[in-house]
Amino acid sequence: MASSAIAYAEPSAELIEAAKKEGMLTTIALPHDWCGYGAVIDGFKKKYPEITVNELNPDAGSADEVEAIKANKDNKGPQAPDVVDVGLAFGPQMKAEGLLQPYKVSTWDEIPAEVKDADGFWYGDYYGVMSLLVNKDLVANTPKDWSDLLKPEYAGQVALAGDPRASNQAILGVLAAGLASGAKAGKDAGEAGLKYFGELNKAGNFVPVIGKSGTLAQGATPIVVMWDYNALAAKDTLAGNPPVEVVVPASGVLAGVYVQGISAFAPHPNAAKLWMEYLYSDEGQTAWLAGYCHPARFNAMSKAGKIPQALLDKLPPAASYEKAYFPTLEEVDANKAAVTGAWDSVVGANVQ
Repeated sequence: MASSAIAYAEPSAELIEAAKKEGMLTTIALPHDWCGYGAVIDGFKKKYPEITVNELNPDAGSADEVEAIKANKDNKGPQAPDVVDVGLAFGPQMKAEGLLQPYKVSTWDEIPAEVKDADGFWYGDYYGVMSLLVNKDLVANTPKDWSDLLKPEYAGQVALAGDPRASNQAILGVLAAGLASGAKAGKDAGEAGLKYFGELNKAGNFVPVIGKSGTLAQGATPIVVMWDYNALAAKDTLAGNPPVEVVVPASGVLAGVYVQGISAFAPHPNAAKLWMEYLYSDEGQTAWLAGYCHPARFNAMSKAGKIPQALLDKLPPAASYEKAYFPTLEEVDANKAAVTGAWDSVVGANVQ
């Protein structure tokens, strides 16, 4: 039987029972407007009302998630995360540090091989592309590409959606800008991206504030570099006040994959496994797509005709994604080392 034809198997009665007995699932770094996570969490609660979802620090970055597991190794209390959702580069790092335990969900075969650990320690959950969220009340001419942002008209307007020394989203924003300059993905693009942000900062166009829909609406950060799914969710949330535009840049179209993993020290390991089963079920994957994220099983589900057309119609034009570059793990790692290591010395802007 071809793997694409595998039907989703419900989690075993034993797993469901064991998870209910634990009665709690502790998540971390899941903002409700990121990838439709609000609806995802609600769906899980509705399906398993006996399990309380304890949500830690929704605005944490990937590095904070790693630290939270390390800091709570011996703690079985509510501060210890059961599961993580981190940038691709953090999966292998956490596996190497012994922070994850392996688990393969029922739909394992439909997760593309290049975005999962063969032994099940981490596995891709969804991807998006780097985009620009633009406040149209304050920005007369919508920038179409990275090079546009250096123009004097964008003085004091451009921000990243995180601290590039710790946030996966911001680190990859720097990589995307580097790719747009023609640099090769990895160390080269990381360095080129730093040079670009150094110029942006020198020109007075870069704002050292973590950009989100609130800072965009207030005018503190009229242009924010962020994942397309976060930008599209912000557009929905702002509902025309202010009017915004979401732009996938003409060059340096970078695709970023996030990965799931279960803490090696999870206080509720069965609830964690049940959560993974839910996330990788048709229902969980569709909920992520409703939050504008392309889920890991997107191609298999698309082939099987499982994706509602209305959802596909709400995404930016497919053509914007055709040029998307999926960096390898080695490239992501090399870029991360370049950006986190030299942001202070090359750009020198303390983003907070």
